[in-house]
This record gives sequence, structure tokens and C-alpha cells, in this order.
Amino acid sequence: MFLPTTREEMNNLGWKSLDVIIVTGDTYIDSPYIGAAVIGKTLFNAGYKVGIIAQPDINSETDITRLGEPDLFWGVTGGSVDSMVANYTPLKKPRKSDDFTPGGENNRRPDRAVIAYCNLIRRFFKETKPLVIGGIEASLRRIAHYDYWDNKIRRPILFDAKADVLIYGMGETAVTELALCFRENMDFKNVRGICYASKEIPRSDYLQLPSYDDVVSDKLKFIDMFNIFYQNNDPLTAKGLYQKNDIRYLIQNPPAALRTGENLDRVFEYGYEYDVHPYYKKDGHVKALETIKFSITTHRGCYGECNFCAIAVHQGRTICERSVESILHEAEKLVKLDGFKGYILDAGGPTANMYGIECDKKIKFGACKNKRCLYPEKCKQLDINHKKQVTLLKKLREITGIKKVFVASGIRHDMIMSDQTCRDEYLRELLEHHVSGQLKIAPEHTENQVLCMMGKPGKKPLVEFRMLFMKFNKEVGDKRQFLTYYLIAAHPGSTELEMRKMQEFVSRELKIKPEQVQIFTPTPSTYSTLMYYTEMDPFTKKKIFVEKNPGKKDAQKRIITG
Repeated sequence: MFLPTTREEMNNLGWKSLDVIIVTGDTYIDSPYIGAAVIGKTLFNAGYKVGIIAQPDINSETDITRLGEPDLFWGVTGGSVDSMVANYTPLKKPRKSDDFTPGGENNRRPDRAVIAYCNLIRRFFKETKPLVIGGIEASLRRIAHYDYWDNKIRRPILFDAKADVLIYGMGETAVTELALCFRENMDFKNVRGICYASKEIPRSDYLQLPSYDDVVSDKLKFIDMFNIFYQNNDPLTAKGLYQKNDIRYLIQNPPAALRTGENLDRVFEYGYEYDVHPYYKKDGHVKALETIKFSITTHRGCYGECNFCAIAVHQGRTICERSVESILHEAEKLVKLDGFKGYILDAGGPTANMYGIECDKKIKFGACKNKRCLYPEKCKQLDINHKKQVTLLKKLREITGIKKVFVASGIRHDMIMSDQTCRDEYLRELLEHHVSGQLKIAPEHTENQVLCMMGKPGKKPLVEFRMLFMKFNKEVGDKRQFLTYYLIAAHPGSTELEMRKMQEFVSRELKIKPEQVQIFTPTPSTYSTLMYYTEMDPFTKKKIFVEKNPGKKDAQKRIITG
């Protein structure tokens, strides 16, 4: 069922009021790909009455007052994408389209949506129930952070939004515990995976971050702050954190425990409609649905730890995978949906080929503090074997009604080359059955100086993978399948010289003129953004080159694309 978004729907359910009202910057798509839907269904299945208000008009009371006032709390999220990323290009030009808005026109998501929606609620509900913020926008802005669009250090978003609680990361466990605390009038301040404001310093085992005033005035302290923050995101090893902001402290409790496979399976059994709610569907086509309606999430988390990516501090560095049975069950449901034409458009996660591959040591003791799984080279403790994903893909395509299952989310080509057991079988399997013309890989750059800043492997595995791809592509029938390379221009450390070298390399070795080139966007809570702001290598504190001129950023991109 859809969660109600109108009074009429509440009346049909016999609900006079709601326990929780979720306000979101996306339209309401009832899908396990959409955070507001997942949190709403999690609470509903825990026995709470939940409604959703999607993309409310911030200049009117009409939308925000439609469902009344919740009995427990408001849940506020900017949506599936940080609102500033959704609204502006890397060169800060307004985006015209929004894939999560009916009709596709980018006219429904306000800048700094979390703050805007919290202000909207308080404008029309003066003394209201607690405001709980979450989702990617809140999660990645939970401590003092550099904001590219303001070009300054902003306070933790909890303070600017005047919210009561912030849930960070994948919030199903934290939101359920928090709801129980509100319902039973219990103290919520020990719930893991949340942040809150306090005038008191927490217990002695919490670590102090440099204050907001300190990080604004001293870039070295900003680096120190981020290093402490980054190293305390693993549920098995993390300490609680606190940071002074004026006369109050931002308190961050340790992360919520990782969901087990069984618990994650349950999230995908909540009875999603895999469609846009009728109240919003009448306003036009929602482009995001084209991709997510017939796609399957196989796992969460990523241990790639690319410096420009925030997945490590949002979903975590440990893979949490669904069972094969759960994935097959979802596929069987998709086959029965209206509009299904036999194609699963994606079976994957943040990195598709991390399914079924994880370090036993990390699962028991947590992520290593000063060591990465794949950079500068694969850790010896990580046993890469793609057999489990091969088995899953074979079972998926055996389901009656499925013609083909694509692996459309990106893969790590260096992981494939490191697989000494199943490398050839896995790549053959992909090329013969699971590629739709193009296989996506993301080398991002080719020059060592920039790759080092990105936390990405060198050119050797890329060249070797391309040769293997071409060899197996011919062996499975030369289906005119190609590699698509994602590349980044103007990343910290990159000059026009590095871009010219990359252009020469991709032309000579990859035989392509790349089209998938994006200009680096500094987003909160990544090491690359830290480099962009400080113009220093955060690991050595040495000065690095950072291109900040918009015209010269665009020039770097044009060197590759022409």
C-alpha cells in the first residue's frame, strides 16, 4: 500500500491523526530505492501511523498543513540527492531538470531543502512535535562542513535547521528506536546513529572535535576535525563525537549497528508499490522511475573509499548484502508489475561487484583505521571471488518472465583483475548475459598524481582489463559491446597538463574520445572536498594545486571532450 498523503486517504484507513509525518524533497515514489519510502514503511511495519508530504510549496500553508500535526515527530529529508547538487551544476549554474519531480522541471525542490522544510513547519506549527532530520543532505552535513555553493564553512545542519534530532547513515534502526523513545516518553539521547544539540559535554569516552570557530579560522584544524570524524564511522570501532558551536555542543552518538543480512532482507519485504503515488502521478511523468522501477538493490556499503565519494560516511565501508532468496523474491514481484517487459535494468549496489565479497577481519573487528581495502593496492586480507555474484545472476535469469538482467551500476575493474579464482568466468558471464551495449567502469583519471589524490588505482589494471574485455567480447560472439569510462576533470591535483596527458592516454591506449566526463563537485564529507577547500593533501599537509576558476575548470573538461 501507499502511505497516505491526503486527509481522504487517512480517513479511508480510519486514522484520525498520524504518529509521524515525513516531508521530502522528492516526489513520493513508493520504492526501496527511495529513502523517505523506506523509512516510512519501516515505521509503518513497526506499528506507527505514517504519512508523507512530498515537495511541499514553501510559500504556502496548503501542503504542509494537509495532514495536520503528528503525534510523535516530523521527519524531514531533502530527498535522494543533496538539494544543492540537485539544483546546480558543478559550475554553479541552475539545473533545468529534476528526475525526481513530476514533469521533470526543476521547480519543486528548494535550495537547502532540509532547512527550508524545517522553517516551513515551524512557521505554521509554532509549538510542534520534535523535528527529526535525515537523508543524504542531513547526514553529510552533520558536523561543521565546507559548503561549495556558499564557499565557506557552515555550521552543523542541525543548528541551521533548528531541528531536534539528526539521524545519519542508513536510518531504519535509529528511527525505530527513536520513535519508541518518543512514544514511551523515554530519553532518546543514547540512541546510536543520531546527533543532537546539548549545553553539556557528553560522557568522557566521547572524542572532542575542534570547535566551529577553530575550523573556520584554521584550515589545519579543519583537516584534523575531518580526520577524526572520518575515522569514527564504523559501528564496531567508532567513538562518540562532540563539537562546540557557540554555547552549545553538537553531539554525535556512535553509528547504529550494521544491519545483518536478515534485517536487510526485511526492509525489502515491506510491500512497496514500485510506483509514484497517484496524488503526484497526475502532475506528470517522473523520470527516475524509468531506472529504479525494475532495478534491484543487492547490497549496501562500499569499501572503495574514493576520496570524492561520501558513501563511506553514509552507507559505510562494510558490505551488507541481501540473501539470494530475498533478491530472487523481489525479482519475482517485479515480473508481475504492470509495464514489465522482461528486463531487470540493474542488479547491483554502490559498486555492483562487491556483492558477496568482504573481509572477515573487518566484519569481526571493524574497518582498519589507517588502511584501505583497495588502495594503493588490494589488501591481502580481502579475498576477492566473484562466484557468489555469478551464482546470483544465473538464478535471476532463470526466473520465468525474465529475458535479461543487466548489471548497470558501476563495477570495479581492478577487483575483477585481482580475482584469481573467478575472474574469467565472471567477466564472460557479464559480457554474454548482463551487459546492455555498454559496461560502465570508473577509472576517473589516468595520471598518478591525480589518482593519488582520488584514492584510485593506477593505469595498469585499466589497460589489462580493457584487453581482457576485448578478448572475451569476441569469444562470446562480438556483440558490439563497449566500455564506458567515467572521468573527472578539475579534481584537486589536476592541472591542464594532467588533462592533456589523460587525453593522450585515452586516445592512444583506450582508442576513445570520452563523453562521460564531469567536472569535480565539492560535496560535504569527502576528502576531495577537504582538499579543495584547504588546498592541502590532508594526509601529508603539503600544499597541492586546486583549480577554482570556473572557466579553467571547464577548459580542463574540454581538453578531454573537445
